[in-house]
Amino acid sequence: MGASAGAGVRTERAADGRRLRVVLDGPRGHVITDRAVGAMREALRTVPDQPSLRLVTLEADGPDFSFGSSIEEHTPATIGAVLPRFHDLVREWLAVPCATAALVQGRCLGGGFELALCCDVIFAADDADLGLPEIALGVFPPAGAVLLPARIGTARATTAVLTGESRPAAAWQAAGLVERTAPAGALGTMVDEWYARHLSGRSATALGHAARAARLALADTVARLLPESERRYLRELMQAPDAAEGIAAFLARRPPNWSA
Repeated sequence: MGASAGAGVRTERAADGRRLRVVLDGPRGHVITDRAVGAMREALRTVPDQPSLRLVTLEADGPDFSFGSSIEEHTPATIGAVLPRFHDLVREWLAVPCATAALVQGRCLGGGFELALCCDVIFAADDADLGLPEIALGVFPPAGAVLLPARIGTARATTAVLTGESRPAAAWQAAGLVERTAPAGALGTMVDEWYARHLSGRSATALGHAARAARLALADTVARLLPESERRYLRELMQAPDAAEGIAAFLARRPPNWSA
């Protein structure tokens, strides 16, 4: 059990040292707070000291993976500190020195989807819905706008970012993003079988190099483009009235009154 318990994140390491689970275990919906981001970063910092690791998984307890990042922390007063730390976590997931996988069930939205996009492989339950709904709040997903085009192509990713619509796991599988699907209750078993077949008997050293090599293009894209996406979000969009209005309207449970 990891020391991050209480922040909405816990870690579990297999007895043989070959797998590490990073589990979202906060309140309903596993909203990703700045504190949870810090707990995940703390967990990932231990990975280089575990040379036997073959797989790190990002998972969640309960029926949903994550409703996304904390809206309360995305106000103009706080976002300037919170967003860069979240983007540091994105970069750290992409730097993990072994294979990574996200196990997604239920709703996987916004910042939760962005974290899943950082993983080498996404496995999803049949009931999973994944999407980037930020546009409804008058904002956009800075990391998702960089990660998703790199993974499925610009046209399909642009539609997802502009519409904010969630799509079922089967649609994301058809787009090449989701590796495999399974009934919600069988997702963990399916991943265990995939791990046993493909990773368990391999060299941890070779798997680590293979994962990082396969990730080079995505990591390079993020290194080049995420700073500009973040700058656009913080220095331009958040200076416009609609960003503050969208967040305020959501928190007040009222329709937004857009400036244009």
